[in-house]
Amino acid sequence: MQRPLGAQISHMLKDRGVDVIFGIPGVHNQEMYRGIEEAGITHVLARHEQGAGFMADGYARATGKPGVAYVITGPGRCNIMTPMGQAYSDSVPMLVISSCLDEVAARQGQLHQMKDQRAAAETVCDWSEQAQTAEAAYALVDRAFAEFQAQSPLPKHIQVPIAQLVADADPAPSAPRAMRLHAVDPRDVATAARKIKNAQRPLFVFGGGAASAGGPNGPARAVLARSQAVSFTSYAGRGIVSPDDALHLGASLARPGSADVLAQAALAVFVGTDLAEVDLWREDPGHLCPAIHVNLDPQVLARARAADDVHQADAVVWLTELATAMEAESGTTDWNAEEVASIRARWRAETDAERPGIVPICDALRDSVPSDTMIYSDMTQFAYVAKEVWDMEHPGHWHHPYGFGTLGYATPAAIGGAVARRGQPTMAIIGDYGFHYTMQELGVAVELGLPLPIILWDNGKLKEIEDSMVRAQIAPNAVVAQNPDFCKLAEAFGARAAAPKSLEALQNAVTEAFAAQGPTLIYITPELTE
Repeated sequence: MQRPLGAQISHMLKDRGVDVIFGIPGVHNQEMYRGIEEAGITHVLARHEQGAGFMADGYARATGKPGVAYVITGPGRCNIMTPMGQAYSDSVPMLVISSCLDEVAARQGQLHQMKDQRAAAETVCDWSEQAQTAEAAYALVDRAFAEFQAQSPLPKHIQVPIAQLVADADPAPSAPRAMRLHAVDPRDVATAARKIKNAQRPLFVFGGGAASAGGPNGPARAVLARSQAVSFTSYAGRGIVSPDDALHLGASLARPGSADVLAQAALAVFVGTDLAEVDLWREDPGHLCPAIHVNLDPQVLARARAADDVHQADAVVWLTELATAMEAESGTTDWNAEEVASIRARWRAETDAERPGIVPICDALRDSVPSDTMIYSDMTQFAYVAKEVWDMEHPGHWHHPYGFGTLGYATPAAIGGAVARRGQPTMAIIGDYGFHYTMQELGVAVELGLPLPIILWDNGKLKEIEDSMVRAQIAPNAVVAQNPDFCKLAEAFGARAAAPKSLEALQNAVTEAFAAQGPTLIYITPELTE
């Protein structure tokens, strides 16, 4: 039957598999809220559109499904641009649907007016389009979902004029068939298998795009076992390779010494990784040998060297075919497990020396959380250390604002993850300064009764920036801010709070937090290990 288009969009999203929408209603987008409950969708009310966007991001990373957010015209649309930029840099499927004014060129002074809202959004997402009709809105939604399935998943924005949202419209058409592109050619995979087998020192680098190929039964580990290759993961790829793999060098690509290891390889295979600045912190990985690149994104493949092999393919499909092709062709290797262990120990010591006192806390935390805990971290020194020394058992279980590098990500993103993973453990790690950005979303976690430990690392300053200023011979300034009593603040929201004074107390606080009926802020400082 006919309904206002705003309501029909919610029904369409439910038909396309959307169960949760994050957002904030306003007079301009209220028609989008008419159909949410009727369609059977859960709505999570954020305290700020930035929080809604990060929640949608966290939900998407936890489920692999698109995270959906509803926002209003103008300021609401602007507020969610930071999360969209983060999702764009990290290839996270997010769909933002906003209202927009019917006309902006000939009439000034309207509520929430922007000169060009659509164009502003396009700077931080894959595409931003305006739907002038119901048919256009439905087509754009289906286009977004098709591209989430068949391409590198990137955020999209659809805006609908207010007059169209309130106008009656026919229901959306039935969902189109799911799309899968870039089929793997078995002959190309067989060629890759022979090259890997014949290389005396094969080396794999797995990125976040290969996360679904990891884990105990994943093809990535089968390929490594058959090739006897040394491996790295990017930060986003942690958990793809078993922590017990004697030839695994961890998420240590940013260590300067990793270039020396790559230079020793006879063949490098890069799967599901962009080899971005935030992965390497140098211009080039360091390999001197031929390489194979597997990625869905043609822009990434275009950066390969002219002599390299490139495969535009889903990492899971390609690695599954490769594992099959290598079943009877186990390789030999010149890599030495003792040498790998020595390198890892040296890099761990370097990490500890660069930011003293954090490694022991990481070890204590890792030992106290369930192995299937999904962790969301923020731009803080604690996370920078943890990403290098905290081995993950499961892929896709540690999420961080890698590319865009925004502060305030962890708390709302972890809320989105916890909403997606009811009954499963989720944890946030955030610094004192980053917590200020989105602390208001703690109210959402309380409202939803989420058993969410929030590890708040308070070193009393923007320590990473202070250290950078010192290295640049700049007298540190503007790096210290007055902090509140974070424990009392959390309690004012209705959350639990703890301030452990020892590593054992920290472990107990984390255990209790996972068993609680709501969120727990766990406040720790550098003095914890003194």
